[in-house]
Amino acid sequence: MLEALILGLVQGLTEFLPISSSAHLRILGEFLPGAQDPGAAFTAITQLGTETAVVVFFWRDIVRIISHWFGSFTGRVPRNDPDARMGWLIIVGSVPIVVLGILFQDEIETTFRSLWIVATMLVVFGIVLGLADWAGAKNRTLDRLTIPHGIAFGFAQALALIPGVSRSGGTITAGLLLGYERAAAARYAFLLAIPAVFGSGFFQLVKSWGEPTVYGPVETAAATLVAFVVAILVIAFFMSYISKRSFLPFVIYRILLGGLIFVLLGTGAIDA
Repeated sequence: MLEALILGLVQGLTEFLPISSSAHLRILGEFLPGAQDPGAAFTAITQLGTETAVVVFFWRDIVRIISHWFGSFTGRVPRNDPDARMGWLIIVGSVPIVVLGILFQDEIETTFRSLWIVATMLVVFGIVLGLADWAGAKNRTLDRLTIPHGIAFGFAQALALIPGVSRSGGTITAGLLLGYERAAAARYAFLLAIPAVFGSGFFQLVKSWGEPTVYGPVETAAATLVAFVVAILVIAFFMSYISKRSFLPFVIYRILLGGLIFVLLGTGAIDA
């Protein structure tokens, strides 16, 4: 139970920062007494807690988007209404991760969880995030979000199927490269994650029901609850932080963590 609670705490702390929560859970598993990968199922299910935090934090926005999206079918809301458009953009942007998640399901649960891959993704996408933050125009707002850009965001989000990329980091990086403001890119990244994370989490919940897992249902539920509570606080902090500051501290952290994992793997201190 203590291990599960620690993992839930880390999940809540890292899910919305551009440092990859799945990478942290994968790495931390090597240093807990059991010294084993918590597993893709545990990671996906605990993400239900963090994504519920998104729903709570952006509740008014979500209700408005859903209401206006349905209203655009009846004529009650104009089809070009910004919130109705956002509904469509979230749907379109969710397609890539659904398709790729199904196609590469086996690799996601096995090959992609190698710590060599995790460390590489932490470093490479940390550098890409830093370059995007430095070079991006940061002058586009979400009311200028287009269908092609929504798809680009979607493919960036799909890269997070590989631990180490980071769901928020990948989508925010794409947004910065496309010229969006930091806060705008983060807001769309969080909203875009809702269908994907809930879909993946409930899929893994059903799939793992009755099957042996590293942590039982009680431990996993407790970890999910902890992740939910911590994530609400982290979202509030992160949205305030990026409206005024750059992503440089996260870039440095990713590179240092990836480098540390390379050293530990190279010296045989941990197993890939």
